[in-house]
Amino acid sequence: MQQKADLTQAYDPDGWGDPAIAADPQSYYRKARAVGPVVPGTWGPQVVRRSTAEFVLQHPDLFSSGMEAVDLGQSVPLIPLQVDPPVHRNYRRLLDPIFAPRRMNVLEPDISKMVNERIDSFAERGECEFGAEFAIPLPSSVFLRLVGLPLSQLDMFLEMKDGVLRPSGADLEEIKVTQKAAAERVEAYFRDALEEHRRRPEAYDDLLSMFLTAEVDGQRLTEDEMVGICFLFLIAGLDTVTDSLECMFAYLAQHPDQRRRIVEDPSIIPSAVEELLRWETPVTTVPRIATQDTEVDGCPIRKGENVAVILGSANTDEEELADAYTVDLTRNPNKHFAFGGGVHRCLGSHLARTELRIALREWHRRIPDYSIKEGTTLRYMFGLRQLDELPLVFPPAAATG
Repeated sequence: MQQKADLTQAYDPDGWGDPAIAADPQSYYRKARAVGPVVPGTWGPQVVRRSTAEFVLQHPDLFSSGMEAVDLGQSVPLIPLQVDPPVHRNYRRLLDPIFAPRRMNVLEPDISKMVNERIDSFAERGECEFGAEFAIPLPSSVFLRLVGLPLSQLDMFLEMKDGVLRPSGADLEEIKVTQKAAAERVEAYFRDALEEHRRRPEAYDDLLSMFLTAEVDGQRLTEDEMVGICFLFLIAGLDTVTDSLECMFAYLAQHPDQRRRIVEDPSIIPSAVEELLRWETPVTTVPRIATQDTEVDGCPIRKGENVAVILGSANTDEEELADAYTVDLTRNPNKHFAFGGGVHRCLGSHLARTELRIALREWHRRIPDYSIKEGTTLRYMFGLRQLDELPLVFPPAAATG
């Protein structure tokens, strides 16, 4: 692997701190791939070519997704994300049915109703702050209802989630302290909730109730295992679909020709969802840690070294997809890595697709023309690609579904 001093001036391995790069990561990915399949980064090697990313994701024996790969301040592994094979398989057998496509399809009427209720709340005004009024409350409400957590506590859940994923602080040490405090709140909440379910089992019929009686490999789940599952559900369920919605609608607001394609032919929405996930890739990176000394595409990687798989770069690799920098809303097939890959592929991908598909369908049925409010400068956040704000304006419409 080339060292930092040898890199071309076009690529800055520490560039993730640049707001311009956060706004246009696709150009940055292209510069990184020009250096090689694996490039230096702030915290370790960054895998930027699709074939190389696929190799890393498909080999958990060499590149672990365990707790050493990413520390969010929690005291328990996030299950099943931070558990590798062969144990990982048993947890997926328990959890995959919860988010199976057939079960997600049953939710469609309820999700459609929630989407239209959100639109009703601002349609007559002719404007909305898309994140606060749509992208945050919609998937959060869907998720909390699915797992049986109280909607009345949504603000608290969002605060805890942001404390874990986007902790504040003046320096790294302070950030870690803030993150650990948020993680402790999440764990304490679920330990208390599980105890309440044990104490009054007749009062509940939800996922926490199921976990209390579930078995993995013939053994009941421990409390730490249940907390680890719930922790992951909370931070993933309240964030990634929100990020995807914001990125997709920001893109469509700035590309009216693409938006009109969806309005004129809603049948393309399923493929449009996949293409916008590929192009925007809101979860830009997944971390891994090398379990032994190895080599990837000629780049030596040492045991214990952090490895970042840049999913956004893999999704725009022109060596694998010749027209990768053309956004084709009818692209099919579309084998992107927006949900990761290998055994740790996103557990909630079917739920995310269902929500995104319904949101695009119902929104464009009722609000076909919209744009970003004049004078707005879009500011994308780092890590998980999310907008600081997305004010949209549109012709006022009657608030009817």
